Amino acid sequence: MRYGYKGLHAAGTSQLGYGRKLQRAFLALLLALVAGLTGGPAVADELSLLVNGKALHLGAPEDKHLNEKNWGLGLQYDWDPKDSKWIPFATASGFIDSNKNPSYYAGGGALRRFEFGSLHADLGAIGFLMVRKDFKNDRPFPGALPVLSVGTQSVALNITYIPKVEPKAVPLWFFQLKIKLMEFR
Repeated sequence: MRYGYKGLHAAGTSQLGYGRKLQRAFLALLLALVAGLTGGPAVADELSLLVNGKALHLGAPEDKHLNEKNWGLGLQYDWDPKDSKWIPFATASGFIDSNKNPSYYAGGGALRRFEFGSLHADLGAIGFLMVRKDFKNDRPFPGALPVLSVGTQSVALNITYIPKVEPKAVPLWFFQLKIKLMEFR
């Protein structure tokens, strides 16, 4: 046995190390996000916990059983909009995707805030790098998506529409609960 045991299954692809590769990529993205947020004079306004939890697949074939419980956690850092109605943000998160595989992303964007008394609706976009099993050769890939967030000062529901991106995928709505952890001044 010249090369030793490599952790191969019947199809001949390695299962060992895949999780570590994704974890390292996600950790590197998360550390870069945290370093960027703490390393300069710009002070953020809010740090929130993201609880990923639900996907609603649109038009999925009946024989395709997609995971709609996309549990996972992440962070979102919203900068103080100052005198603007635009809120810049940075985010990183991990979750179990529609095929029950781990997925990780990090990115940022901007949201336009509309206030209705104690409620608000934010509408904008996110640009990100994502790592998913069996997509783009398991390498990080860029993306951009629309975002709607509706809530109060303490809690909000983030909603993202994801269009059909490859022949075997279906469009979906993705939901996150955003819970404010702390405020910076």
